[in-house]
Amino acid sequence: MKWGVALTWHVHPWEDLLALVQRAESLGYAAAFVDGDISQLDSESRRDVLDGWTVTTALLARTERIGVGSMRLVHHWNAARLAQAAATAERMTPGRLRFLVGLGDRPHDERFGFPSLSRAERLCWLEEMLGAIRALWRGEPVSVSGRYVRLREARIAPPPPAGAIPIAIAAARPRMLDLVAAFADVWDVNLPTVPARVAAAAARLERACAAVGRDPATLMRSQWIFARAGTPSQAVTAYRRFCPWFAALSDAEIAAAVASGTPEQCRQRAGEIAAELALDLPVLDLSGLPAGPAAELLAACAPEKSSVDAEIGSP
Repeated sequence: MKWGVALTWHVHPWEDLLALVQRAESLGYAAAFVDGDISQLDSESRRDVLDGWTVTTALLARTERIGVGSMRLVHHWNAARLAQAAATAERMTPGRLRFLVGLGDRPHDERFGFPSLSRAERLCWLEEMLGAIRALWRGEPVSVSGRYVRLREARIAPPPPAGAIPIAIAAARPRMLDLVAAFADVWDVNLPTVPARVAAAAARLERACAAVGRDPATLMRSQWIFARAGTPSQAVTAYRRFCPWFAALSDAEIAAAVASGTPEQCRQRAGEIAAELALDLPVLDLSGLPAGPAAELLAACAPEKSSVDAEIGSP
């Protein structure tokens, strides 16, 4: 099984982030995920708030095998510009960009001049964008007269050699699952690691796949598994701080959904969760964790040596 690691919430200056991702690569992790478009922090923060796309491409350039990804938010990009940027990254580091997209809903976006749109409007925009990006990556001239995406004979060069880059979509709700069925290669399960909740969303995704004539088995599944060395109560407190979008969970649900205890216990529990949820790419979520404890958990939860050996030479 391949594993990824998430190093988000802008707790690391560039030098520490680079060292952690390079360490993850040496330990056999298949992918590293860093902060995406704009920030989850307010503009008064004194910590470094590094641009997600710049950091992603810089990390790709400073590593050799590990995949690198960060969230692209639909209303932050022109469709052709995003298709070109991703194709350029693919040209420079073939097969290593983890292209992850989502709706985004950041209260601070308006400070940066981004539009404040309803969820329905962002869904429409994302659907138009994904269709245009897929066509642009095939190397064909693309004309679109949508509500949010408007292109006239747009082309990118060079297109990805395979005519596509795998798309991961962070999704949980029905309309987003419809987009996963229509456009994604990877379902990034945007839910807490609670089996009943994931099973309900998976059943809805199966129906969405049936509606478009797709075999759901063609979708890979990725999900973040929150990990903290320490007591279960400490892990619950950290989870509530760094996963505020899942605030409705009870303490008991969170305690069952996280990997906590000693570093070795974290490794064991994370593996159990990944197996129970049938994940193709479980991601060890170290969001908000300082560099020292993050490095310790990275090493403790590293893939088995046999997996490390298998990963050498492949993204």
